[in-house]
Amino acid sequence: MIQKPPVVLTIAGFDPSSGAGVTADIKTIAAHGCYGVAAITAMTVQSTVGVRRVEVIADLLKDTLFELASDVQFAAVHVGMLGSAEAANIVADFLTGSGPPNGVLDPVLQSTSGTELLDDAGRSVLVKRLIPISAVITPNLSEASVLTGLPVGNEEEMRRAAVRLHEMGAQAVVITGGHLDQPADLLSSTRKPGLDQQFFRAERIRSNSTHGTGCAFSCSIACQLALGRNLPEAVALAKEFVRGAIGGAYPVGRGVGPINQFYYVAEKK
Repeated sequence: MIQKPPVVLTIAGFDPSSGAGVTADIKTIAAHGCYGVAAITAMTVQSTVGVRRVEVIADLLKDTLFELASDVQFAAVHVGMLGSAEAANIVADFLTGSGPPNGVLDPVLQSTSGTELLDDAGRSVLVKRLIPISAVITPNLSEASVLTGLPVGNEEEMRRAAVRLHEMGAQAVVITGGHLDQPADLLSSTRKPGLDQQFFRAERIRSNSTHGTGCAFSCSIACQLALGRNLPEAVALAKEFVRGAIGGAYPVGRGVGPINQFYYVAEKK
């Protein structure tokens, strides 16, 4: 018999270039042997060159989430770009009411090209309602700084920012430090007595195909949790997955190209 894969829900925006957002998340979910379903928070006009326009579609989001929840059981939920306070509140209401396990929040605030993807009101909802109910949040250095109001540019500052995020209600935090001179991700958790912090380090891969790395990393963690891994193992495997997807990427478009979630297919040939 074919083993039934776990279902992973991704809640994020639509990127027509498939570098990030729900279309990229579905690739990530499939690459992990899970089954992906999606609820779109916003439509964007963008390519590998940058984001040109964002249109929030919150009126459909609520119905989509509850229709999916009435039909399938989620093993994990990944939350990416929200786009507005309205969408953020809808997602918070859904997660609070439905209580799906293994919620991974990627607090997307700005695109790589500099476009704001969540306004101040939306950030307030994210901080007050979504961070406390998520199993793990995965901000990058810039997002961690904005959310905490602290400078986050080295490992010691990452530790301090993680403590502040715990004070804001976060159960577990992974601050991604891909832009550090020596790339390192910090996993900080309060699930054990006291504070448990550990760094996951790796050598930098020089590539122009890095669009969607944050989405892939957080979504990969959700998939690994859905597959039954503990959080440290999920983080380590997600980091390995993203490294492989960057190293196995190929040029697409004129700007920053997407990673290749199915890099391992070429490796097996």
